[in-house]
Amino acid sequence: MTGNFLVLDAEMQIDVLKALASSARIRMLKLLQSEGGMNGNDIARMLELPQSTVSTNLQILEAAGLVRTETRKARKGNQKICFAIYDKVMVTLENGGAAENSNIIDVSMPLGLYTRCEVSAPCGLCSTTGVIGLLDVPGSFLDPGRMNAGLIWFTRGFVEYQFPNNAKVLGRNVEMIEFALELSSEVPGTLADWPSDITLSINGRDAGTWTSPGDFGDERGLYTPSWWKLAGSQYGRLKTWSISTDGTFIDGVKVSTVSIADLDLSNHHSIRLRIGVKETARHPGGINVFGRGFGNHDQDIQLRLHMA
Repeated sequence: MTGNFLVLDAEMQIDVLKALASSARIRMLKLLQSEGGMNGNDIARMLELPQSTVSTNLQILEAAGLVRTETRKARKGNQKICFAIYDKVMVTLENGGAAENSNIIDVSMPLGLYTRCEVSAPCGLCSTTGVIGLLDVPGSFLDPGRMNAGLIWFTRGFVEYQFPNNAKVLGRNVEMIEFALELSSEVPGTLADWPSDITLSINGRDAGTWTSPGDFGDERGLYTPSWWKLAGSQYGRLKTWSISTDGTFIDGVKVSTVSIADLDLSNHHSIRLRIGVKETARHPGGINVFGRGFGNHDQDIQLRLHMA
Protein backbone atom coordinates (compact mmCIF):
# COMPACT_ATOMS: atom_id res chain seq x y z
CA MET A 1 0.00 0.00 0.00
CA THR A 2 1.71 3.18 -1.17
CA GLY A 3 0.90 6.85 -1.37
CA ASN A 4 -0.57 9.10 1.27
CA PHE A 5 -2.94 6.86 3.22
CA LEU A 6 -5.18 8.07 6.05
CA VAL A 7 -7.21 5.95 8.44
CA LEU A 8 -9.92 7.83 10.32
CA ASP A 9 -11.05 6.75 13.75
CA ALA A 10 -14.82 7.29 13.54
CA GLU A 11 -14.97 8.52 17.12
CA MET A 12 -11.70 10.44 17.55
CA GLN A 13 -11.66 12.29 14.21
CA ILE A 14 -15.26 13.37 13.85
CA ASP A 15 -14.20 16.79 12.54
CA VAL A 16 -12.55 15.18 9.53
CA LEU A 17 -15.60 13.00 8.98
CA LYS A 18 -17.78 16.12 8.94
CA ALA A 19 -15.51 17.66 6.33
CA LEU A 20 -16.02 14.57 4.16
CA ALA A 21 -19.79 14.59 4.64
CA SER A 22 -20.47 16.62 1.50
CA SER A 23 -20.81 15.45 -2.09
CA ALA A 24 -19.31 18.72 -3.32
CA ARG A 25 -16.23 18.34 -1.14
CA ILE A 26 -15.82 14.70 -2.13
CA ARG A 27 -15.95 15.69 -5.80
CA MET A 28 -13.36 18.38 -5.16
CA LEU A 29 -11.01 15.94 -3.41
CA LYS A 30 -11.38 13.40 -6.22
CA LEU A 31 -10.63 16.07 -8.80
CA LEU A 32 -7.53 17.28 -6.94
CA GLN A 33 -6.32 13.74 -6.43
CA SER A 34 -6.60 12.93 -10.12
CA GLU A 35 -5.54 16.25 -11.63
CA GLY A 36 -2.99 17.53 -9.11
CA GLY A 37 -2.75 21.17 -8.02
CA MET A 38 -5.54 23.46 -9.21
CA ASN A 39 -6.82 26.92 -8.36
CA GLY A 40 -10.36 27.63 -7.20
CA ASN A 41 -11.54 29.02 -10.54
CA ASP A 42 -10.47 25.87 -12.41
CA ILE A 43 -12.14 23.67 -9.81
CA ALA A 44 -15.37 25.67 -10.12
CA ARG A 45 -15.27 25.45 -13.91
CA MET A 46 -14.58 21.70 -14.08
CA LEU A 47 -17.18 20.81 -11.45
CA GLU A 48 -19.69 23.42 -12.61
CA LEU A 49 -19.98 24.89 -9.13
CA PRO A 50 -20.22 28.53 -8.03
CA GLN A 51 -16.83 29.99 -7.19
CA SER A 52 -18.10 31.03 -3.76
CA THR A 53 -19.15 27.44 -3.02
CA VAL A 54 -15.73 26.15 -4.01
CA SER A 55 -13.96 28.75 -1.89
CA THR A 56 -16.01 27.96 1.23
CA ASN A 57 -15.56 24.21 0.88
CA LEU A 58 -11.83 24.49 0.22
CA GLN A 59 -11.50 26.34 3.53
CA ILE A 60 -13.31 23.49 5.29
CA LEU A 61 -11.11 20.85 3.65
CA GLU A 62 -7.94 22.77 4.47
CA ALA A 63 -8.97 23.23 8.11
CA ALA A 64 -9.58 19.47 8.36
CA GLY A 65 -6.10 18.71 7.04
CA LEU A 66 -7.35 17.14 3.81
CA VAL A 67 -6.13 19.87 1.45
CA ARG A 68 -2.99 21.99 1.41
CA THR A 69 -2.47 25.21 -0.53
CA GLU A 70 0.43 27.05 -2.11
CA THR A 71 0.54 30.64 -3.34
CA ARG A 72 2.06 31.01 -6.80
CA LYS A 73 2.55 33.86 -9.20
CA ALA A 74 -0.08 34.35 -11.88
CA ARG A 75 -0.36 36.68 -14.84
CA LYS A 76 -1.97 39.23 -12.57
CA GLY A 77 -0.80 38.99 -8.99
CA ASN A 78 -0.83 35.67 -7.12
CA GLN A 79 -3.09 32.64 -7.13
CA LYS A 80 -3.73 29.93 -4.54
CA ILE A 81 -3.11 26.39 -5.78
CA CYS A 82 -4.83 23.55 -3.90
CA PHE A 83 -3.60 19.96 -3.49
CA ALA A 84 -5.23 16.86 -2.02
CA ILE A 85 -3.00 15.59 0.79
CA TYR A 86 -4.21 11.98 0.83
CA ASP A 87 -4.73 9.50 -1.99
CA LYS A 88 -6.86 7.13 0.09
CA VAL A 89 -9.06 7.61 3.15
CA MET A 90 -10.41 4.70 5.20
CA VAL A 91 -13.04 5.15 7.92
CA THR A 92 -13.06 2.50 10.63
CA LEU A 93 -15.19 1.69 13.67
CA GLU A 94 -14.05 0.41 17.08
CA ASN A 95 -13.39 -3.18 16.09
CA GLY A 96 -13.27 -2.67 12.37
CA GLY A 97 -10.56 -3.58 9.94
CA ALA A 98 -9.87 -4.45 6.35
CA ALA A 99 -7.98 -7.14 4.56
CA GLU A 100 -4.76 -6.05 2.94
CA ASN A 101 -2.40 -8.20 0.93
CA SER A 102 0.60 -5.88 1.03
CA ASN A 103 3.10 -6.27 3.85
CA ILE A 104 4.12 -2.61 3.68
CA ILE A 105 2.16 0.52 4.54
CA ASP A 106 3.55 3.95 3.67
CA VAL A 107 2.19 7.18 5.13
CA SER A 108 3.39 10.67 4.26
CA MET A 109 2.93 13.42 6.89
CA PRO A 110 3.09 17.08 5.79
CA LEU A 111 5.54 19.04 7.91
CA GLY A 112 3.00 21.46 9.33
CA LEU A 113 0.51 18.84 10.57
CA TYR A 114 2.08 18.39 13.99
CA THR A 115 -0.37 17.90 16.85
CA ARG A 116 1.85 19.19 19.68
CA CYS A 117 4.84 21.50 19.91
CA GLU A 118 7.10 23.07 22.51
CA VAL A 119 9.89 25.11 20.96
CA SER A 120 12.33 27.81 21.97
CA ALA A 121 13.73 30.69 19.94
CA PRO A 122 15.45 31.25 17.62
CA CYS A 123 12.68 29.50 15.75
CA GLY A 124 10.38 29.85 12.76
CA LEU A 125 8.38 28.32 9.95
CA CYS A 126 8.02 29.10 6.29
CA SER A 127 6.18 27.87 3.24
CA THR A 128 7.49 27.86 -0.30
CA THR A 129 6.23 31.43 -0.68
CA GLY A 130 7.19 33.15 2.58
CA VAL A 131 7.60 33.19 6.34
CA ILE A 132 4.64 31.95 8.41
CA GLY A 133 3.80 34.15 11.39
CA LEU A 134 6.67 35.96 13.13
CA LEU A 135 10.28 34.88 13.30
CA ASP A 136 11.65 33.84 16.70
CA VAL A 137 8.17 33.84 18.26
CA PRO A 138 7.28 30.31 19.50
CA GLY A 139 3.59 31.21 19.39
CA SER A 140 3.80 31.33 15.59
CA PHE A 141 4.01 27.53 15.64
CA LEU A 142 0.25 27.64 16.35
CA ASP A 143 -0.48 29.85 13.34
CA PRO A 144 -3.05 28.14 11.05
CA GLY A 145 -0.68 28.87 8.18
CA ARG A 146 1.59 26.15 9.56
CA MET A 147 -0.42 23.71 7.43
CA ASN A 148 1.66 24.94 4.46
CA ALA A 149 5.04 24.71 6.19
CA GLY A 150 7.93 23.35 4.14
CA LEU A 151 10.67 24.23 6.63
CA ILE A 152 10.60 24.53 10.42
CA TRP A 153 13.43 25.29 12.83
CA PHE A 154 13.94 25.81 16.54
CA THR A 155 16.68 25.69 19.16
CA ARG A 156 15.33 23.26 21.75
CA GLY A 157 12.05 21.47 22.27
CA PHE A 158 10.03 19.28 19.92
CA VAL A 159 7.27 18.89 17.39
CA GLU A 160 5.02 15.82 17.61
CA TYR A 161 3.03 14.12 14.85
CA GLN A 162 0.21 11.61 15.18
CA PHE A 163 0.24 8.97 12.45
CA PRO A 164 -2.62 6.49 12.04
CA ASN A 165 -1.72 2.98 13.20
CA ASN A 166 -3.01 1.33 10.06
CA ALA A 167 -1.53 -2.02 11.01
CA LYS A 168 -3.81 -2.21 14.05
CA VAL A 169 -6.78 -1.33 11.86
CA LEU A 170 -5.88 -4.20 9.55
CA GLY A 171 -5.27 -6.58 12.45
CA ARG A 172 -1.62 -7.09 11.48
CA ASN A 173 1.54 -7.29 13.58
CA VAL A 174 4.41 -4.91 12.84
CA GLU A 175 7.89 -6.36 12.40
CA MET A 176 9.65 -3.07 11.73
CA ILE A 177 8.79 0.62 11.65
CA GLU A 178 10.77 3.27 9.75
CA PHE A 179 10.76 7.06 9.74
CA ALA A 180 12.62 9.08 7.11
CA LEU A 181 13.09 12.86 7.22
CA GLU A 182 15.60 15.52 6.14
CA LEU A 183 17.36 17.21 9.06
CA SER A 184 20.20 19.52 10.03
CA SER A 185 21.39 21.55 12.99
CA GLU A 186 20.23 25.15 13.38
CA VAL A 187 22.36 28.24 13.92
CA PRO A 188 21.65 31.85 12.87
CA GLY A 189 22.95 31.85 9.32
CA THR A 190 24.74 28.57 8.59
CA LEU A 191 27.75 26.78 10.01
CA ALA A 192 29.00 23.39 8.82
CA ASP A 193 30.63 22.61 12.18
CA TRP A 194 27.69 22.97 14.59
CA PRO A 195 26.79 19.59 16.10
CA SER A 196 23.32 18.94 17.47
CA ASP A 197 21.81 15.88 19.14
CA ILE A 198 18.47 15.23 17.46
CA THR A 199 16.29 12.65 19.20
CA LEU A 200 13.37 10.71 17.78
CA SER A 201 10.75 9.30 20.17
CA ILE A 202 7.83 7.00 19.37
CA ASN A 203 4.79 6.71 21.61
CA GLY A 204 6.74 8.35 24.43
CA ARG A 205 9.79 6.09 24.11
CA ASP A 206 13.15 7.61 23.08
CA ALA A 207 14.28 5.44 20.19
CA GLY A 208 17.59 6.95 19.16
CA THR A 209 19.63 10.12 18.76
CA TRP A 210 21.51 11.32 15.69
CA THR A 211 24.20 13.98 16.06
CA SER A 212 23.88 16.32 13.10
CA PRO A 213 27.33 17.67 12.15
CA GLY A 214 26.13 21.14 11.18
CA ASP A 215 23.79 23.59 9.51
CA PHE A 216 24.42 23.34 5.78
CA GLY A 217 24.51 26.41 3.55
CA ASP A 218 27.46 25.93 1.21
CA GLU A 219 25.08 25.68 -1.76
CA ARG A 220 21.38 26.16 -2.41
CA GLY A 221 19.16 23.18 -1.71
CA LEU A 222 17.86 21.48 -4.81
CA TYR A 223 14.27 22.40 -3.93
CA THR A 224 14.81 25.45 -1.73
CA PRO A 225 12.84 28.35 -3.25
CA SER A 226 14.72 31.26 -4.78
CA TRP A 227 13.28 33.82 -2.33
CA TRP A 228 14.99 32.06 0.61
CA LYS A 229 18.29 33.83 1.20
CA LEU A 230 21.53 31.96 0.68
CA ALA A 231 22.54 33.01 4.20
CA GLY A 232 19.82 30.69 5.57
CA SER A 233 19.80 26.91 6.04
CA GLN A 234 19.68 25.29 2.61
CA TYR A 235 19.44 21.53 3.05
CA GLY A 236 19.89 18.67 5.49
CA ARG A 237 20.74 14.99 5.57
CA LEU A 238 18.04 12.42 4.83
CA LYS A 239 18.04 10.16 7.89
CA THR A 240 16.11 6.94 8.48
CA TRP A 241 15.30 5.55 11.91
CA SER A 242 14.41 1.82 11.81
CA ILE A 243 13.04 -0.01 14.85
CA SER A 244 12.84 -3.79 14.59
CA THR A 245 13.04 -6.85 16.84
CA ASP A 246 16.81 -6.30 17.00
CA GLY A 247 16.73 -2.69 18.24
CA THR A 248 16.88 0.82 16.76
CA PHE A 249 19.07 1.68 13.78
CA ILE A 250 19.88 4.98 12.05
CA ASP A 251 20.78 4.40 8.42
CA GLY A 252 21.56 0.79 9.26
CA VAL A 253 23.79 1.50 12.28
CA LYS A 254 22.47 0.29 15.64
CA VAL A 255 22.05 3.15 18.11
CA SER A 256 19.93 1.66 20.91
CA THR A 257 18.33 -1.52 22.21
CA VAL A 258 14.78 -0.11 21.93
CA SER A 259 12.91 -2.72 19.90
CA ILE A 260 9.55 -2.92 18.16
CA ALA A 261 8.13 -4.72 21.21
CA ASP A 262 9.00 -1.72 23.41
CA LEU A 263 6.70 0.50 21.33
CA ASP A 264 3.62 -1.62 22.17
CA LEU A 265 2.04 -0.73 18.82
CA SER A 266 -0.78 -3.26 19.15
CA ASN A 267 -2.27 -1.24 22.03
CA HIS A 268 -2.12 2.16 20.31
CA HIS A 269 -4.58 3.47 17.71
CA SER A 270 -2.03 6.04 16.60
CA ILE A 271 1.75 6.27 16.31
CA ARG A 272 3.12 9.41 17.94
CA LEU A 273 6.38 10.64 16.48
CA ARG A 274 8.28 13.29 18.43
CA ILE A 275 11.39 14.87 16.96
CA GLY A 276 13.49 17.48 18.71
CA VAL A 277 16.46 18.55 20.80
CA LYS A 278 16.32 17.82 24.52
CA GLU A 279 17.27 20.27 27.26
CA THR A 280 19.82 17.69 28.43
CA ALA A 281 21.42 17.24 25.00
CA ARG A 282 25.20 17.17 25.05
CA HIS A 283 25.19 19.08 21.75
CA PRO A 284 22.11 21.38 21.86
CA GLY A 285 22.66 22.77 18.38
CA GLY A 286 19.04 23.20 17.31
CA ILE A 287 17.18 21.58 14.45
CA ASN A 288 15.95 22.26 10.92
CA VAL A 289 13.32 19.93 9.47
CA PHE A 290 12.96 20.16 5.69
CA GLY A 291 9.72 19.19 3.94
CA ARG A 292 8.27 19.55 0.45
CA GLY A 293 9.64 22.52 -1.43
CA PHE A 294 12.85 22.80 0.61
CA GLY A 295 16.21 21.06 0.91
CA ASN A 296 17.54 18.28 -1.27
CA HIS A 297 14.65 15.82 -0.87
CA ASP A 298 11.20 16.94 -1.95
CA GLN A 299 9.28 14.88 0.58
CA ASP A 300 7.25 15.07 3.75
CA ILE A 301 7.96 12.98 6.86
CA GLN A 302 7.70 9.36 5.74
CA LEU A 303 6.45 6.46 7.86
CA ARG A 304 6.77 2.87 6.68
CA LEU A 305 5.28 -0.11 8.51
CA HIS A 306 6.63 -3.58 7.71
CA MET A 307 3.99 -6.11 8.70
CA ALA A 308 4.24 -9.79 9.46
